Amino acid sequence: MSDLLNSLTIELRRGTLTLAVLSQLSIPQYGYSLVQLLEKSGITIDQSTLYPLLRRLEKQELVTSSWDTSESRPRKYYTISPFGIDTYKQLKYEWEIMTCELNLVLKGDETNETD
Repeated sequence: MSDLLNSLTIELRRGTLTLAVLSQLSIPQYGYSLVQLLEKSGITIDQSTLYPLLRRLEKQELVTSSWDTSESRPRKYYTISPFGIDTYKQLKYEWEIMTCELNLVLKGDETNETD
């Protein structure tokens, strides 16, 4: 993959990862469990991408976090906040509209292609 295509792909995925992460936080998750959940759905995310995203979402008050120290290894769990739920619903709605619109544009592009 060329550097340009790689850069554009990363840019395209950035917003979709936010939506994907928010969709999985109705039940508290720690980082690794969230990576596994997303991978089961076919979404690959590096921990080096996930943790800064979770910190940003927490700073934006879309998620909250708490430490579980009951086991030998403490884990930080993340949960979507009430504000995050409202925002997630709006983002999901916008995503559905955009994908419909984009699908129409891309189908129209297929009919206009010349080899």
